[in-house]
Amino acid sequence: MYIGVLFGIYVFLTIGIYHVLVVKIEERLGVWPWLIFLLLGLISIYCSWTASSHSWSLWWGYNAFLNLWTIVEMFEQPERRLNKEKLQSISQ
Repeated sequence: MYIGVLFGIYVFLTIGIYHVLVVKIEERLGVWPWLIFLLLGLISIYCSWTASSHSWSLWWGYNAFLNLWTIVEMFEQPERRLNKEKLQSISQ
């Protein structure tokens, strides 16, 4: 079925979007928005458990762990940004 291909495209797009989202949010707001991602992740887990079909359960489950993993990325982003700034200052 085509659902696997569509889901693969969705995964590819969301990973790219969330990468940019983490960088921009941390840059402008710091790490406090991790609470929003936690809430989205927990809601998505609930929706995955109560979904009426396997496809929806898969979709919600993926979104749950995408949002929960974003919390890890939010807390690692400041260190990555500082390392990037150090490398740029050394090369100048």
